[in-house]
Amino acid sequence: MKKQNKALILIRMLKLVKPLSGFMILAVVLGTLGFLTAEFIPILGGEAILIGLGLQTQLSWSTLVWLLLSFALLRAIFRFSEQRTNHYIAFTLLAIVRDRVFKALRRLCPAKLESRDKGDLISLITSDVELLEVFYAHTISPICIAVVAETVMCIFIGSFHPLLGIVALIAFLLVGVVLPVIVSKRSGTTGDELRAQSGQLSAHMLESIRGIDETLQYSFGEKRLKEISAKTTELSARQGILSKLTGTNMAIANMLILISDIAMLLACGLLYQNGQVGFEGFLIPMIALMSSFGPVTALAALGTTLQSTIASGARVLAIIDEEPETEDVSDKASIDFMGAEAKEVSFAYAGENVLNNVFLQVLRGKITGIVGRSGSGKSTLLKLFMRFWNAGKGEISISGRNIGEINTADLRDMESYMTQETQLFKDTIANNIRIGKLDATDEEVTEACKKASIHDFIMTLPKGYETEVGELGSTLSGGERQRVGLARAFLHNAPFMLLDEPTSNLDSLNEAVILKSLKEEAREKTVLLVSHRESTMRIADEIFAMEGGRIS
Repeated sequence: MKKQNKALILIRMLKLVKPLSGFMILAVVLGTLGFLTAEFIPILGGEAILIGLGLQTQLSWSTLVWLLLSFALLRAIFRFSEQRTNHYIAFTLLAIVRDRVFKALRRLCPAKLESRDKGDLISLITSDVELLEVFYAHTISPICIAVVAETVMCIFIGSFHPLLGIVALIAFLLVGVVLPVIVSKRSGTTGDELRAQSGQLSAHMLESIRGIDETLQYSFGEKRLKEISAKTTELSARQGILSKLTGTNMAIANMLILISDIAMLLACGLLYQNGQVGFEGFLIPMIALMSSFGPVTALAALGTTLQSTIASGARVLAIIDEEPETEDVSDKASIDFMGAEAKEVSFAYAGENVLNNVFLQVLRGKITGIVGRSGSGKSTLLKLFMRFWNAGKGEISISGRNIGEINTADLRDMESYMTQETQLFKDTIANNIRIGKLDATDEEVTEACKKASIHDFIMTLPKGYETEVGELGSTLSGGERQRVGLARAFLHNAPFMLLDEPTSNLDSLNEAVILKSLKEEAREKTVLLVSHRESTMRIADEIFAMEGGRIS
């Protein structure tokens, strides 16, 4: 992932708050009032001491009692209201961010996501997005609150003597600004490394869970466990570094607060001895400073916690910013399917040539077959017809129009694409098939399943079409999953069917039923059929061989 400037990341994260700026101002006002009421309770206590000593004050005893009771109640109300407002802002923004992330993932798939670790992506869309809550609920308004509240306290303390106001200002700057900046620089890229390692561990764990059968079969568990332990240890060590910095940060913050309190005590004592302030000017500023470090103490912790938040923000913004391999097209005139063609097409993936000067004409109403060994480029050619990637050289066209000039929605409607590995979701069989046509009737689903030779099997299940399949279709065999995928393609009812090894996991009986259905479909549709099985290719009207990325 490309390294991003942290200041720019923060600015972009702040821009997201703009639609909720009114709520943010409200949160700052409530938070400021909450801290001020809390800080003035001890100050009012100091006024009570002065009254008890028989000294003249501006407040009567009854007024003092009512103010204390009112501030105590208001503190709770302001604090609750501020937290509620901040969390409303945070979770609303998280919903906005999640929406943008999922839209970005949709734009990037499948080309840009095929090479990404799925576990790392899961970590990004869950824990990384969740960490942004810290920024929106516990960073923005606390900074604003600290600035406003501590400014008020500096003015209040400075009203007894300017020197005392300066001492308070220096103390607040040391704890709330200087210390977080120093700690942030010390932590360096620890936060980025922590988030990256967390994503790697998630990817490794997901891979381990999916491969549990092979791990058990080949006694691979001990080695895998060592790898997990090593990654966990590395992550724990990185977290330990960050935790150590956090602990050191808070220890230094407490030390600075203590030193500031002592400095204020000395300044107040010196001014009192010189007669520049009275006893009230000695007692109240000291109590005021000691009670007013709450807002800046919250800022002191940002030196370390903000690192992980910025790192998460960087990962989230990087996926949002990433450019898709192919952009959606939506402003072109619609066309009907009249055939497809690949003309002098070459394509390279990860620096390796996959297709070399391929020419293929797919005639309307015909079954065109492509045979070849694994890795010869057959599946890649189908993906180019789907425009998952753009052809590096040459042209892919449908109905005589370059595929890049066809509306994406129209292209998806014109094509039914069945991959080698059918992806099933943890849902009913009926809903998994309806992905091909969301508004399909039960009769349409049943008809598609009969064509795919899976209807009879489904009817033997206790709940029939309402039977739920496990995660990734784990409760079905490879052949059953493949037939569900084929039923989707039939249900989609597109004029151009692209089938990648549609019978590779089927027995000869089911293969024969499906091939018969395909032959019947070809009367109204066009089929581009990829397979390595000679029996499957018997239904093809024209067969091409692919070898080393070339067609002959």
